[in-house]
Amino acid sequence: MAEIVSVTESDSFHRHLDQMGLEEILRRMNQEDQTVPLAVEKAIPEILNLSARVLEGLKEGGRLFYLGAGTSGRLGVVDASECPPTFGVDEGKVIALIAGGDGAIRKAVENAEDSQEAGWQSLEPYQLSSVDIVVGLAASGRTPYVLGALRACRERGIPTGCVTCNPNSPILLLSDYPVLITVGPEFLTGSTRLKSGTAQKLALNMLTTSVMIGLGLVEDNKMTHLRPTNAKLHDRALRILMEIHEVPKEIAERYLQKHEKVHLASEALTSAGYSPKSKK
Repeated sequence: MAEIVSVTESDSFHRHLDQMGLEEILRRMNQEDQTVPLAVEKAIPEILNLSARVLEGLKEGGRLFYLGAGTSGRLGVVDASECPPTFGVDEGKVIALIAGGDGAIRKAVENAEDSQEAGWQSLEPYQLSSVDIVVGLAASGRTPYVLGALRACRERGIPTGCVTCNPNSPILLLSDYPVLITVGPEFLTGSTRLKSGTAQKLALNMLTTSVMIGLGLVEDNKMTHLRPTNAKLHDRALRILMEIHEVPKEIAERYLQKHEKVHLASEALTSAGYSPKSKK
């Protein structure tokens, strides 16, 4: 009986890549990439279920954990690391763990993803509870590091989720809140850093952005809880205050320096009579 090949490992629709010129390669890759947002759109109901559970848990003091290997693991690290500066949440609110440890973010660690036990060993020091949630990131849906961790979480009553691109994969059965985004074969056979990685990135963008808005960390369409930790973010913080309260830059600067955080500076401006323009 022939072995069933997973969708993420199935043969590319494009043959003889080595005989193509650069422009043809780029155009064909772009054509494939255009199918990804449509695949994500079909998964919105599942992303909604996962987002609602994450929001509920975070409101109760829980945490969101990402667990992955390779490209999937790195995407989790990127998303988690952006939450504190963008939304002002504590560093320990969204946590990403990658097979092989932090060193694997830059350089592949051989065989790191093959251990069924290593995933839970990464999680165990955090003393998880039922208000936390662990989301496994695995394009193939078969990564032992992730599967072992989700199985251990299930046994301990810790909610689980996943973002995968492979139908009928084991990770779906281990997830209380599964997200399946079927993008089909990759342009380069088996290279899930391409369409699958893009799909996962889009899903994680949607997940944390919607959750942080739900936590009240955004006002109107502004990042009012951002941390102005560099010149770019400082300038953005000033523009937010200037626009919301219709004040000149020097006033916005004075209040931001005094209160350090945008939303606190905004509250102080309101108390001083600089009402938000939406309330005028």
